[in-house]
Amino acid sequence: MAGAESVTETRKTICNRDCPDACSIVATVQAGRVTKLAGDRDHPVTRGFLCWRTNHFLNLQYATDRIVTPLLRGADGGFQPISWDAALDLIADRLTRFRAESGPASIFHYHSGGSLGILGKLIDRFFQLFGPVTTKRGDICSGAGEAAQTADFGESESNDLHDLVNARQILLWGKNVFVSSPHTIPVLRDAQARGARLTLIDPVHHRTASLCEQYWQPRPGGDFALAMAVARRLFDRGLIDPGAADYCDNLDQFRALAASRNASEWCRDADVPVAAADDLADRLAQGPTAILVGWGMGRRENGGAIVRALDALGTITGNVGIAGGGVSFYFKRRRAFDLSFLDGGPPPRTILEPLFGRDLLAAEDPPVRAVWITAGNPVAMLPDSQTVARALSSREFVVVTDSFMTDTARLAHVILPTPTLLETDDVLGAYGHHYLGVARPVVAPPAEVRSDLEIVQGLAARVGLRSALAGTAREWKERLIRPEVAAVNASLQTLESGAQRNPLAPVISFAQRRFLTASGRANLITEAPLDGRRSADYPLALMSLSTDRSQSSQWSQAEDGALPCTVHPAVAAAAGLAEGATALLQSAIGSISVRVRCDQRQRRDVAIVPKGGHLRSGRCANALLQARVTDIGEGGALYDEGVRLVNG
Repeated sequence: MAGAESVTETRKTICNRDCPDACSIVATVQAGRVTKLAGDRDHPVTRGFLCWRTNHFLNLQYATDRIVTPLLRGADGGFQPISWDAALDLIADRLTRFRAESGPASIFHYHSGGSLGILGKLIDRFFQLFGPVTTKRGDICSGAGEAAQTADFGESESNDLHDLVNARQILLWGKNVFVSSPHTIPVLRDAQARGARLTLIDPVHHRTASLCEQYWQPRPGGDFALAMAVARRLFDRGLIDPGAADYCDNLDQFRALAASRNASEWCRDADVPVAAADDLADRLAQGPTAILVGWGMGRRENGGAIVRALDALGTITGNVGIAGGGVSFYFKRRRAFDLSFLDGGPPPRTILEPLFGRDLLAAEDPPVRAVWITAGNPVAMLPDSQTVARALSSREFVVVTDSFMTDTARLAHVILPTPTLLETDDVLGAYGHHYLGVARPVVAPPAEVRSDLEIVQGLAARVGLRSALAGTAREWKERLIRPEVAAVNASLQTLESGAQRNPLAPVISFAQRRFLTASGRANLITEAPLDGRRSADYPLALMSLSTDRSQSSQWSQAEDGALPCTVHPAVAAAAGLAEGATALLQSAIGSISVRVRCDQRQRRDVAIVPKGGHLRSGRCANALLQARVTDIGEGGALYDEGVRLVNG
């Protein structure tokens, strides 16, 4: 009889990485090792396929440079293995001493979005009870967009993903679904099969254009002006919903804003023909029309205003609150979970995430002495990477939990190894659809790897907080699912048998046009934002974008050679460069070496590079970005940096 080592099993889990799709993974396991990954055919969103990144995740799962034991920085700057007891004893001693000497504000817990697991909130709870300590505020991903929709509608939420099949028109405004949400593509194709017509609006030409019958290419940051041109056409041609005044606040003021310039002037500002405004106005009037809003547009200094303008277009045309309509920016992924235990009052101090380096260096009375980093790589993730690195390297004590030696981990004093997505035990929602899922270990982690919950429980036991965080991962998962969710066929046991739609999530957001604002009406934008233009010295808009192979630094694998930089051939020629040449991409604060790629489909005012490269490899585009904040929501204004390409 064959031995147990020959038995092959399939086991399911949910991807917990920072991606909207939260895919259901089917792992083939033999002798305790994962040999194959596939998408779950039974999951209503995953539908049997995975993105390139997850399909190739085994390269990371079994990478030889994975961190599998706690590490301590030595006097020479190198790292040596250390036992868990020694590591946690050291950390407990340092944090307790800093708290006693300088107060809990001298400790900064930075928790980012590298994992979407809900149990990660227990780490926040530990630092609340231990301090409360300094925490971050703001957001580098969706801050402006969520703030915009909260101002307009009372919350940021979307119609059910599959409601897109009820749309007659779908506007993909700044959204590259092939990279950012590939599991939306089958739904879009289903909608097309039922007669829906797709349009792309984006300054960057990308593969999503292949799905669409029309493509408009405004200048970077010109989306607000284009939206106002469309609004002007809607008002001038009498295409707004006759009942809009009944459910919109500030309709007259919004009309006046649109009328402050004629459509030709707005379109000239957006650098598109007037035909673009006419086309989009017609599509909004031929509803139901759904607007899918790309997250990148919110990452501008006028990002909140852009999203608010798109909200207004959907609202005044009667396309919000109906089947097949809506302005979709975000799905409320935590709605199903009870996080009331975090209501412990405000922290003593906050660090604004987009200004991490500057604010950390400037923090006084007391200065930040210790930093604990959970689910993040701020050196690579945040703007002005060199300042972030300088801020961290000047702290007395830095702890990083991670599986790999990231740019941030290299600056730590102690590194604590954590499980990969295939070893995680958690529960989560998604920000690209309304399904809930359970992440279960399909294989056990290496012997010296511990989950964030186990780490914080070990630390809690050393500082007198053992009982506050006691419980197994399964017990905490049961506690954190809202009772009203568990009661409607979404208990932990039910979720373990397969994905369930969150019963608290609406099928149609703001149905019957009932909004969650103070007035119960949609709140339309009334003022145009400032729209700064780039200096003539740096004429190209730096577009650092996710790719199908790298969703931020957490997915990045071995990198060789210069960072690829895609520009229009005329841009390369003006710099005396040809396809494949090595050049310098320069901003006002730095430069990186790049390899030129030419694409005549791109605008002549953009330089496109992959997002998520490592600073140590000279491939981190964030090293070129000055730290800026969006107009609302305290988000990161990541797409307003001017650069130039020079022969180097």
